[in-house]
Amino acid sequence: MSSIGEIILQMGRQARAAAYELAKCSSDEKNAVLRAMADSVRAATPRLIAENAKDLEAAREKGLSTAMIDRLRLDEARIAAMAAGIDEVAALPDPVGQVIDSWQRPNGLRIEQVRVPIGTIGIVYESRPNVTADAAVLCFKTGNATILRGGSEAIHSNVAIADALASAGAPAHSIQLIPFTDRESVSAMAKMDQWLDLIIPRGGKGLIETVVSQARMPVIKHYDGICHLFVDRAADVPMALDLVIDAKTQKPGVCNALETLLVHRDIADRFLPAAALRARGVELRGCAAARAIVPDMAAATDDDWTTEYLDLILAIRVVGSLDEAIDHINTFGSHHTDVIVTADASAAGRFLREVDSACVFHNASNRFADGGEFGFGAEIGISTDKLHARGPMGLRELTSYQYRVHGNGQTKAPVLPLG
Repeated sequence: MSSIGEIILQMGRQARAAAYELAKCSSDEKNAVLRAMADSVRAATPRLIAENAKDLEAAREKGLSTAMIDRLRLDEARIAAMAAGIDEVAALPDPVGQVIDSWQRPNGLRIEQVRVPIGTIGIVYESRPNVTADAAVLCFKTGNATILRGGSEAIHSNVAIADALASAGAPAHSIQLIPFTDRESVSAMAKMDQWLDLIIPRGGKGLIETVVSQARMPVIKHYDGICHLFVDRAADVPMALDLVIDAKTQKPGVCNALETLLVHRDIADRFLPAAALRARGVELRGCAAARAIVPDMAAATDDDWTTEYLDLILAIRVVGSLDEAIDHINTFGSHHTDVIVTADASAAGRFLREVDSACVFHNASNRFADGGEFGFGAEIGISTDKLHARGPMGLRELTSYQYRVHGNGQTKAPVLPLG
C-alpha cells in the first residue's frame, strides 16, 4: 500500500474510534463545541482570507471562469456567514435520540424506532471552501465522525477552515481533512468500507462517477444541477421575469441556478426576456421557435439541453404544452430542482406530481433549493438520489435508526420444565 493509502487507512481507524466517542456526547456537549467552532472561525478570519488569496491566485493562473472563482472566494462577509451557519446548526434540535415511532406487541414487548448516527462519513468535494465547515458541523451535530477530501482549487482555504474547527474542543479525529489532493486519495477512501459507513461525493460528473465506480460502501450522489423553469401560458409575466432573472443571475455558479428556460408558445412572444437577460450579461441559446421571436439568439444544440453551465449562459426552448414541458424536464434534467410559474392551480398540481425531481417549486425561484433556505441551518448537499436521502441534506438525513426493544423476560417459545 502506498504512503497515501496508509495515511488514509489510519484516518479511517481514527474516525471509527472518534464515532464511538461522539456517540457518548450529549446534545448540550455537542452544541457547546459547535458554538466554540463558530467563534474559532470568526477569530481565524485574517488567516482564512490570506490562505484563500493563494487559492484565488492559483485559480486565475489556471484560467478558471469568473463564476468558478466566485465559488472559491472568501471575504469577511462570507466568513461571518459561515460562522453564523455553525451557530444556527448548534441552535437546531438534535435528531439523535429522537423516537420516530413506538408500539407495544401483544406479548408485552415495547419497540421503539430511534434516530442514531450513521457512524463515519467520507465527503469528497470540489471548489467551494464553505463545504468544509458545512459538512463538518452537520456531521458533528449528528454524532458522525467525518473525513473530508476537498479539491485542489481550495486546498489552502480548506486546511485553514479545518484547523479552526479542530481547535474548538471536539473529540480527537472527529473531523479530519485529507491534506493532499492526489486522485489516489479518493480511491483509497472509496475502498475503505471497513472504516467508512457512507461516502458522499459533491462535484463534477467525473468525480461522482469515479467514486460510484470504486466505492465499496453506500454512496449518496449529488449529480448535476440541470435546473429548469417553465413559464406556463397562465403565468404572471412580471413575476416570471423576476424569477428567471433571479434564478439565472443571482449566483450562476451553483447547482441550483437555472440552466434551461421553457416557455409555453402561447405566451412566448410576450415573455421571452432576451433584453433583460442580456443586460445582465447572459448568453442565450435557443430552439428554432425561440429564435423566430429573438432572431439574433444563438442556436441551441442537443448538448445544451443536458449541460450544467454554472455560468451566465441559458438554454431556451418554446414548448407547446404542459405535457411537453414535463417530458422535456424528465428526459433532459438531472432530477435536481425544477419550477413552474403559473396562476393555474391545476397545471401547478400536475407539474408538482409528475416532474421526477428532488425539489419541485411553484412560483418561486429554484435558488431556494438549499438547506439553509429550508431551515436546515446548512446542508451537506442536494441529493439527486432517491434512497436514503433526497434533496437538501440536513441533520435528519445524516442519521439512521435502530430498533430498541424493551421486555420483561419474554422468550420466543414457552420455557419447558427440565427433566
